[in-house]
Amino acid sequence: MSLSVDVRARRGSFAVEAAFDAEPGETVALLGPNGAGKSTLIATLAGIEGPERGRVTLDGEVLDDAAAEVHMPAERRPVGVVFQDLLLFPHLSALENVAFPLRARGMAHGEARRHAAALLERLGVSERAEARPRDLSGGEAQRVALARALVHEPRLLLLDEPLSSLDVRTRARTRALVRRELAAFSGVRLLVTHDPVEAMSLADRMVLIEDGRVTQIGTPGEVREAPRTHYAAELVGLNFFTGRLERLEEGAGRIVTADGEVVVAWPEELEAGTEGVIGLLPPADVALHVVRPEGSARNVLRGHVAVVSVEGERARVRVDSSPPVVAEITLGSVSRLGLAEGAEVWASFKAVEVQVLPP
Repeated sequence: MSLSVDVRARRGSFAVEAAFDAEPGETVALLGPNGAGKSTLIATLAGIEGPERGRVTLDGEVLDDAAAEVHMPAERRPVGVVFQDLLLFPHLSALENVAFPLRARGMAHGEARRHAAALLERLGVSERAEARPRDLSGGEAQRVALARALVHEPRLLLLDEPLSSLDVRTRARTRALVRRELAAFSGVRLLVTHDPVEAMSLADRMVLIEDGRVTQIGTPGEVREAPRTHYAAELVGLNFFTGRLERLEEGAGRIVTADGEVVVAWPEELEAGTEGVIGLLPPADVALHVVRPEGSARNVLRGHVAVVSVEGERARVRVDSSPPVVAEITLGSVSRLGLAEGAEVWASFKAVEVQVLPP
């Protein structure tokens, strides 16, 4: 039951182009910033909108083929969808919401209710079967929406930002539920999210979408080890530099970016003059100082603190140097250095700490 997607879809003046495959038993995360085109792509796969170009097949069956003017209606597709806004029918109970896909496919009312009740029981929300959507908590409504997507045993499951509307406590519990249901679902699973924690914890593979284009496809580990864009690097918490590689003295070079220069250890597999070279730098390898430091670090950048973001016992400090960098330091260091937005600082890091990747 493999999914093959190669389409161009449009919503208003915005177009998204994507080509990827997904296999049964695999969870693929469509990951990107708001406005990247993720929901437009989901609407196309669900059959709500047709693509203006390209083709979608599921287990060899054509769902869309723009050239052949083939478009399978949403109600006929073997697809289950949990929409970002859930879209539960407000006038129906939780049980009737879950039974609706079966009733729409011709199943008898009593049998549809029995299937729906069993699924609500499995998802731990059977005691709310007669409640209307307005009376459900966020977590309960999410479970009902998931049950509705699963009840007709689809071959493709689409989850559009399934946890975005939940509070932190409910999100953690619901994430565990979603992980369990994804693992039990034998078909193709697509998870749409802009949350890297959600993607890294739930997905086997990631498809990164930016400005309507796929920019990288890989496992969470592959994206973490070698992000190919600024967005991907920020997603996994790395500094990202890209530009022209130039040779300095023996064993050293520099990446000339649009915002400044970074000295790197010379990568033997690349030649001087190569464009589009990528440099990756862990924020933990960036040291901050209130006066210009002395020592062996080849990169010493002057700037002002743009943002201080506290994450547990550590802080990520963004410096508007040339090029900009993010440092990760302890809260004690933040206090000792007196770091606050607008403060002048020096950021330093060694050339060997920058991992250099080819274009």
